[in-house]
Amino acid sequence: MSATAAPAKREFDIDRLFLALCLAVPLVALLLFFAYPLATVVLRSFTQGDGSIGFGNYVRILNAASFWRATVNSLVMSLSTTAAALICGLIVAYAVHRCRVPGRALLIGAVSLPLLAPSLVQGLGLIFLLGRNGIITKTTGLEINIYGFWGLLIANGLYALPQAVLIIGAALRAADARIYEAAEILGTSGLRKFIDITLPNIKFGLLSAGFIVFTVTITDFGNAATIGGDYAILATEIYSQVVGQMNFNMGAVVGILLLLPTILAFYLERVASQRQFGSVSDSAVPLSPVFTPKRDIPMAAASWLVALLPIVTIGIVVYGSFVWLWPYRFDLTFRHYAVKVAGGYDPLWTTVQISIAAGVIGTLLLFAFGFALQRLPRHWVKPIYFVCLLPAAVPGLVLGLAYIFAFNVPSIPLYALYGTATLLAICNVMHYWTQGFLTTMTGLRQVPPTLEETASCLGANLPRLVSDVVVPSMAPTLISVFFFMFMRSMVTLSAVIFLVTASVSVASVSIMRLDEAGFTSQAAAFATCTMAIVVAASLLMRVSLWFLGRKSLA
Repeated sequence: MSATAAPAKREFDIDRLFLALCLAVPLVALLLFFAYPLATVVLRSFTQGDGSIGFGNYVRILNAASFWRATVNSLVMSLSTTAAALICGLIVAYAVHRCRVPGRALLIGAVSLPLLAPSLVQGLGLIFLLGRNGIITKTTGLEINIYGFWGLLIANGLYALPQAVLIIGAALRAADARIYEAAEILGTSGLRKFIDITLPNIKFGLLSAGFIVFTVTITDFGNAATIGGDYAILATEIYSQVVGQMNFNMGAVVGILLLLPTILAFYLERVASQRQFGSVSDSAVPLSPVFTPKRDIPMAAASWLVALLPIVTIGIVVYGSFVWLWPYRFDLTFRHYAVKVAGGYDPLWTTVQISIAAGVIGTLLLFAFGFALQRLPRHWVKPIYFVCLLPAAVPGLVLGLAYIFAFNVPSIPLYALYGTATLLAICNVMHYWTQGFLTTMTGLRQVPPTLEETASCLGANLPRLVSDVVVPSMAPTLISVFFFMFMRSMVTLSAVIFLVTASVSVASVSIMRLDEAGFTSQAAAFATCTMAIVVAASLLMRVSLWFLGRKSLA
């Protein structure tokens, strides 16, 4: 009797230990590398010059004309970009999902190009096109001042366009064909169907896309640093306070104030997203569009016109990297790829290593956390789930600044991480934690419960269940999370701009430094190499997913 009871107890202990580790390790990482750094930012924002605690920093900032100018500029820029991105995003998404247009996959691919590059590449492309030595400026002889509001609006619009298209497209897919068939029977025109049926049905999707674009725009630093000129915004104000004036406490104040609109926008986006997809009926019949020349031909022309903007903007950067002397001598050459300043290509290979580490660390932590949360009581899961959503609301600049305050303290053990590639990888994991977490949870929900029940009945413990059932079932999701972390870490700038050192730098910072130093063609070459690696990673991900799909069918 006792001989049979002992193995059962050991089995139970193994399961409890495994589950405790799956929960504790990611939770401790989230507390140490997200909650704790943010708490230090809050504390530093209240720390005055003499070391006392008070509201003096806030009073100084709120009384500064430069802060209010940057705030107004940020709001005007973000709202303008949101309006432009929503209009262009709706055109492309409607053409792809509600029309019969040629090359729909290519259209989505063209619009998604900005996701493969650091945000500042859009600004760099506009400089090649419309800058003082831009090809359009030189060809037409027009005096175009692309530096400032209009250049930043175009660059930010291109950078935010993919998010708008994806979110609006998801809302358009969630349609019930029966409603449109009824309207067709009643003789309703196409325009009336769009106004009376389509727009009301996707209103929450439009709101969700709008809040996402607003958040992305108001927190972006790369385009503002490249093409913003004298048009000051909150992101560049933080950078100026920290790097230009070495005033970390005032930078913390601006960072906290920047958090307010982003947290509000993030909250409203989550509400809009839940209402959009919570209102979809399970019995809805998918809508299959029929070719209508009066609608589809103009929509195809308009959508490809929108898609042409990112193609030209990014394509001109690649082309400019091979031109001998822009815009005077257009012989093709590889001489700009012999980068010898800003550390040469060392930052690029460092970025690859950081991105691989971020992908591995992020995937392991998120999978373990998601697996543990599925087995916790619901009243415990809700608050933890909410905490996991918060990183998406924190601007990269604020997170990077928080890491300076939290880990550049010689008296704490974690100081050993400061200035290392490991800390940059961890910062990237926390920066993109929410997106990876939501993807992982979706994948875990798709694991058939019957497989887990069968494995448990056969006596499999939790580690065996994970290795033999859960991981094989959700391997495509894990691969997607890894490559998402890898690709975003390759192109991020704002989260790591404060953490790079002379010995540890990253590709996006090198591109910015080269552009600032006047080596525009070398910056284009560096950007092209970075994009090539991201494109290769994207192709490798697709091949891996295709191989897994073939294997599962076999």
